[in-house]
Amino acid sequence: MEQPYATRDVSSKQLTLRTAKAAASLQVAASTVKAIRSGNVPKADPLGVAKVAGIQAAKNASLLIPYCHQVPLDFIKVDIQLGRQEIGISTEVKAIWKTGVEMEALLAASVTALTLYDMLKIIDKEMEISSVRLLQKKGGKSGITINGKGLSASVLVMSDRIHKGKREDSSGKILVRRLKDLSFKVRSYEVVPDERDIIEAKLLELCDRRGVDLILTTGGTGMSPRDVTPEATIAVISRRMAGVEEAMRAYGQDRIPMAMLSRGVAGVRGETLIINFPGSPGGVTDGMDALFPAILHTFRMMKSGGHPGK
Repeated sequence: MEQPYATRDVSSKQLTLRTAKAAASLQVAASTVKAIRSGNVPKADPLGVAKVAGIQAAKNASLLIPYCHQVPLDFIKVDIQLGRQEIGISTEVKAIWKTGVEMEALLAASVTALTLYDMLKIIDKEMEISSVRLLQKKGGKSGITINGKGLSASVLVMSDRIHKGKREDSSGKILVRRLKDLSFKVRSYEVVPDERDIIEAKLLELCDRRGVDLILTTGGTGMSPRDVTPEATIAVISRRMAGVEEAMRAYGQDRIPMAMLSRGVAGVRGETLIINFPGSPGGVTDGMDALFPAILHTFRMMKSGGHPGK
């Protein structure tokens, strides 16, 4: 069966600062370098034209390479260094976007080298582009190496209907699977009714008696009279993490307008992090995509580990 042609789906990714650096090398005769330095190249200014060509190439990567996404670039730099018998090219590209910019940096280096080749071939028949390579790539989740190894987690599903066996749970099982994928040890998965005192008691048990590192709840965050998960969580936590709540709602809002209606709360009790997720499978999936793995830095900070590099 014929395989469909499709680019990689990056719609679930977040906007983060992406950077990439690349380099290329053009081997030339010593007389070619001398001609460039003295301004005796027949085709105008090869260095200036090549730099502009490299910048233009980075901007058009998606037009030239089929599976490249269109990326709104924020910064492009092309540098050219003249050696004795070599022309070194270095490029740097930045964008705040969902996917990396390494291809843009590599294309800028390649086209800069090709433009130099084109402009210098009239005086140098033995030139050779000897290398094009990626030097550095940063940004996105690939830049976050922490996971849940060595940490414990519990999942609480708040739902009267699921607790009574009238409906199957999907959202809680998604949380369990995602936590295991992040190397957490999932110590419990429970379904409780939408009763504030029961929810509070269960959260206190997991925090104070069982010492769970992370508690993820799903359900009970809406506007129904029975939705009391946020109130129960606020009664338990000692410090609220408003930024986490805002990040999850903002991420969801970009995908479904009703995400703004979630009243989910995030906060800390002792050294336990508690996060309320919506009750729908889509809301849970979006929430995990929005927060993990970056949220795991919370545990390092709670243990006075400081920020990376400090």
